[in-house]
Amino acid sequence: MGQIYLQTIVGIGSVLGAIQQKGFSPRNLKYMRAFAEAWPDAEFVQAVLAQLPWYHQLALLDKLPDPETRRWYAAKAIEHNWSRNILVMQIETRLLERSGKAVTNFEDNLPKPQSDLARESVKDPYRFDFLGLTDEAQEREIEHALVKHVTEFLLELGAGFAFVGRQVLLDVGGDEFFIDLLFYHLKLRCYVVIELKGGKFKPEHLGQLGFYLTAVDRQVKSEHDNPTIGLLLCKSKNKIVAEYALGDKTQPMGIAEYKLLESLPAELQTSLPSIEQIENELKDFQA
Repeated sequence: MGQIYLQTIVGIGSVLGAIQQKGFSPRNLKYMRAFAEAWPDAEFVQAVLAQLPWYHQLALLDKLPDPETRRWYAAKAIEHNWSRNILVMQIETRLLERSGKAVTNFEDNLPKPQSDLARESVKDPYRFDFLGLTDEAQEREIEHALVKHVTEFLLELGAGFAFVGRQVLLDVGGDEFFIDLLFYHLKLRCYVVIELKGGKFKPEHLGQLGFYLTAVDRQVKSEHDNPTIGLLLCKSKNKIVAEYALGDKTQPMGIAEYKLLESLPAELQTSLPSIEQIENELKDFQA
């Protein structure tokens, strides 16, 4: 055990390259000890954690007590090249607990390993706090705000999603239909139709979503693309009803909730900065 501990301490050297050679502060020594105790596997430290900057390491140590959870977030940070701020945000919004939790029928309607990747690519719930909208917001208001803040939206959707368009026109037999949001997933190699519902999930919502999937498959996707996936986002759902509704569907679909800001008293709403003000402050800070 002592040998492994010593090897781990040695492995920290590659992570602490930015620290001055003249000596370590008491705070850094404390973190080095915590690091060695948290990561006794020297091979993992040298092969994996050495790819992360030291301040990423501090975030993992400070915010996550469980070693397996730390490993998961460390691997994701490396895979997606997260900054420290993004890593902290993903930890605080409980990304691990939300990943792969949407109700889907992917296992029945997609071949492996695509079905596993599709399931892990969706969450429940989705957090749209960055929009600055409360639960009273209507569908079109949310949709407009998501496009306006598409960078944050793509971050919340996860790696691989590319934005195609909003209110995408489909002409079917001379009738016009409009998809709320259309994406393309680079790893799944397929289009993803996202429909927003401002209330509780109803089984009939899947009929509309299925129609859009058929139209995209016939009019938009190429022969090299995989079948289009549908994701229905609603304010709330009964999980059992959602599972029943998906039970006889042959098209790949998922159902998940989205969360906005909780309603605030009017006197507090007027005292809070707008989302634009916050963004401008952050730009000034980063500059």
